[in-house]
Amino acid sequence: MEKSNIVLIGFMGTGKTSVGKVLSERLGWHFANTDDEIEARQGVTISEMFATIGEAGFRQVESEVIRASLERTNQIVATGGGAVLSEQNRRVMQEKGYVVALTADAKTIIDRVSQDQNRPLVQGNVEERVHTLLEVRKHAYDFADLQIDTSAMTLEEIADKIIANWNN
Repeated sequence: MEKSNIVLIGFMGTGKTSVGKVLSERLGWHFANTDDEIEARQGVTISEMFATIGEAGFRQVESEVIRASLERTNQIVATGGGAVLSEQNRRVMQEKGYVVALTADAKTIIDRVSQDQNRPLVQGNVEERVHTLLEVRKHAYDFADLQIDTSAMTLEEIADKIIANWNN
């Protein structure tokens, strides 16, 4: 059965948004970033949501947005790094899409996210937070149909690998 969406999951800084845009262009599909959709829907940034309603409140909104996003077809959906922590999110991703987990080594992630102030989970000591979260989430992405380490690959190489493996 052909999956009608490609869902990109993975830790922050692994390239979900960048790869998603390349795939969207290649396939002529709509690109949806669930974090962007959450911010548009709520009218505030994710950092502001964490500050006002906490991570649990944010995760509830995130689940609603993921479910709604995956009701559409022919799209690339890039999820937030922690979206996979919810069993209900994992289930809907598997039912509605071909799930691709993007990974990267800790050094690459730290290099990519260290200057981004819009990541509430890595405020403070970025290196320590990344290592801690990577350890906590080390098996969170195992349910994916495909896993790709993006540490030393170009966006085009990653997109090529996803397309080559999709529905095979």
